[in-house]
Amino acid sequence: VGEVCPVEWATMPGRSVLQWDKDDCAAAGLVKFDLLGLGMLSALRETFDLVRDHHARDLALHTVPPDDPAVYDMLCDADTVGVFQVESRAQMATLPRLKPREFYDLVVEVALIRPGPIQGGSVHPYLRRRKGLEPATCPHPLMEPALSRTLGVPLFQEQMMQLAVDCAGFTPAEADRLRQAMGAKRAPERVERLKRRLLDGMAERGIPADVAEDVYEKILGFTGFGFPESHAQSFAHLVYASAYMKRHYPAAFTAALVRNQPMGFYSPQTLLADARRHGVVVRNVDINASDVHPTLEEPIPVESDHPHAPAEPQPAIRLGLAGIRNLGEETAEAIAAGRPYTGMEDLARRVPLSAGALEALATAGAFDSFGLSRREALWAAGALAGSGPGRLEGVTPGASAPPLPAMTPIEETLADLWATGVSHVHPMAHVRGTLDELGALSSRRLAATPDETNVLVAGLVTHRQRPPTAGGVVFMTLEDETGLINVVCPPQVFERQRGLAVDAQALLVSGRLERADGVTNVRATRLRRLPVPGRVKSRDFH
Repeated sequence: VGEVCPVEWATMPGRSVLQWDKDDCAAAGLVKFDLLGLGMLSALRETFDLVRDHHARDLALHTVPPDDPAVYDMLCDADTVGVFQVESRAQMATLPRLKPREFYDLVVEVALIRPGPIQGGSVHPYLRRRKGLEPATCPHPLMEPALSRTLGVPLFQEQMMQLAVDCAGFTPAEADRLRQAMGAKRAPERVERLKRRLLDGMAERGIPADVAEDVYEKILGFTGFGFPESHAQSFAHLVYASAYMKRHYPAAFTAALVRNQPMGFYSPQTLLADARRHGVVVRNVDINASDVHPTLEEPIPVESDHPHAPAEPQPAIRLGLAGIRNLGEETAEAIAAGRPYTGMEDLARRVPLSAGALEALATAGAFDSFGLSRREALWAAGALAGSGPGRLEGVTPGASAPPLPAMTPIEETLADLWATGVSHVHPMAHVRGTLDELGALSSRRLAATPDETNVLVAGLVTHRQRPPTAGGVVFMTLEDETGLINVVCPPQVFERQRGLAVDAQALLVSGRLERADGVTNVRATRLRRLPVPGRVKSRDFH
């Protein structure tokens, strides 16, 4: 098996696939590969293609310019919506504290916010040492070879293995068994079997019992999942590459992210709203301009006061047809292949469309370029549905609507969200006047508010998370038209208003502003339901 390359094996007659247990394969001395499917790799490849076509710059993973200060400035400010691995709330809360300025800082960032280092008590000591608040020392000189490069704090699996060798006298084979034990399904039980060997080995080398026990607890903590350094290095490369593309080519990067959904933490609605805040123009679906998936159009000068907006003009993003309700990719491909169309009736004659698909296109405003309002297009959809090939143009009865009032801005937002899940105007913008009267602060205004201020904030709930290590605290992310707001919901507040906390699409939150090391949170004291137009799904407790 080990002598046959994959290409040769794939072409061999009579080949078969065998399901062998990975641990048995390792015990037999066979090489084991874990094959990961990463959507970000596809998104970056498409980003590079779009940048080549629209910016005349040929980039690839190995040619992305390194050490760009603007990229690290963006990362330090946790402006990372869509960036690989560092877009979660926990990562965004760590980036301003860690303040990455070079590649190895990203390696550490990727490895730090993992169950292993968290449960092993490595996160806060590392961040304190990083800031110079405590000395970067090792509890015993024997630990320095393994831990000196991470300020005396273990972050990687390889460091645990080296600690076992240097401090407890493990042989390389024993250290590899420890690695296997840390990654096994019943890891705590398997590591427990090695406890006496670890403690006895450290005692023989003069390591105090309390220090030895602490080393063991950190190893045990890594059974909750800790990264190998090689894995963290690879992921950090994707962190930097995706951050570089977001910083300098946000239109191409966002279009590629939306093309590769579902992936990451954020919905297309949030990804596109973030692109708009960075100065990218996002255009609605158009029957003659839209392809199957989002595309880029002519470059437009960036008009944005965002600190990390790109300097050069960015192409406009045109939304794709496949994102429309009731359409499906196959029908979207048929529509795109038949462009251009002379009108709505021409489309209905040439492409077989269900009534639901035609109504969704009308609701999305896909026929605006024909001079049809959404209501007029919806009227015509009822008459044209099922027309199909062969029907003469202009003879469909009832296709012309009587005079109808245009949709209001709120109705258009409702229509956008229903038809595509992406609104041209953020739902929170429609209630901003009322929120201003209540004294609620937007995300942008919150950034200039002094620490320890009682505040009122509001937004769509994009995420709810309750990590096992957080002692019952629930973390929520709210989104308004200006950005994201982090809400920390203490256990007593969450339990008192549990139904509201887990069900409300949008919330009005009273709380105390807490700011430390560039990270801003609102500690909630009261939650209230906020009526907003449309329905936007949140990602809860993942």
